[in-house]
Amino acid sequence: MKKVYFISGLGADKRAFSFLDLSFCEPIFIDWIKPVDNESLYQYAMRLKEQINEPSPIIVGVSFGGMLATEIAKSDASAKVIIISSNKIKKEFPKILLIGKYIPLYKWIPSTILKKAGAFRVRFFGPKGENQKKIFNQILKDTDTKFTKWAIHSILHWGNKIEPINITHIHGTSDTLLPYKLVKADYTIDKGTHLMIMNHPKEISDLLKKLI
Repeated sequence: MKKVYFISGLGADKRAFSFLDLSFCEPIFIDWIKPVDNESLYQYAMRLKEQINEPSPIIVGVSFGGMLATEIAKSDASAKVIIISSNKIKKEFPKILLIGKYIPLYKWIPSTILKKAGAFRVRFFGPKGENQKKIFNQILKDTDTKFTKWAIHSILHWGNKIEPINITHIHGTSDTLLPYKLVKADYTIDKGTHLMIMNHPKEISDLLKKLI
């Protein structure tokens, strides 16, 4: 059975993958580490990579985790990387998000707000049903807000222009955070939201099994 390394999205952990059927592999969930002052997304990814001790590793990254996985793919051509609900290069970001690079309002958002879902956030990310919303809310409550603000800063200042050839990109057509029309996806999940690993688990699981 193949080992597969999973990197979750911003503020999330292995609970985000709990809806998937990963019985076809040996899943290893990468733990977040504390960022150092002024650390870039690339630098953080290289430190995170130290948890991966397989030659030619298989890595699945979701959202922010996909961006980190992209940097790992750039540094290791032998890695097989799959990103979900993510992007590979700067131009795949919606321009409205990049406004935050110049007007960093996120720095002044109170921690109590970052830890709450709210109707807007639920609609924006796309959890469906009570169980998904419950887990989504719990993940937010457990979020390290200092880490979240660092990650937002690193994402907004990520200027990657290189698309590694060892990446497979899975994206949903109903992703409102990273719109489908802006990315070059290899596989499409119809009506998949940004949290489609939760609300389209069978399609994602079957696709991962096929690709891995």
